[in-house]
Amino acid sequence: MEDHTWQLRRGEEEIGKLTLEAVDMFWHDCRFEASAGWPTVRPLIEESRRAWERGNTEAALKADEAIHALGLELVPNGEGEPITEFLLRIDIDGGSARFRY
Repeated sequence: MEDHTWQLRRGEEEIGKLTLEAVDMFWHDCRFEASAGWPTVRPLIEESRRAWERGNTEAALKADEAIHALGLELVPNGEGEPITEFLLRIDIDGGSARFRY
């Protein structure tokens, strides 16, 4: 598999790096490495994760909407346009992330 990496960005601030490890249907499974901007979005990512794990769809969707409102982008290293419309899940404890667009 080709080495595909993306910077997770909020404007000029780098939140983290995602490196593709596998594709599972519509989801891109990645290794996640936090960057200096991670603390600014971590609480919302964790809130979303906990809500989905509890099966609280309403709270999970609310958290996902708040994440979307941050204006995050996945900027590819190399060629390609930034991805601006995507769903994102990050498991910082496991160093993994997945997204779909």
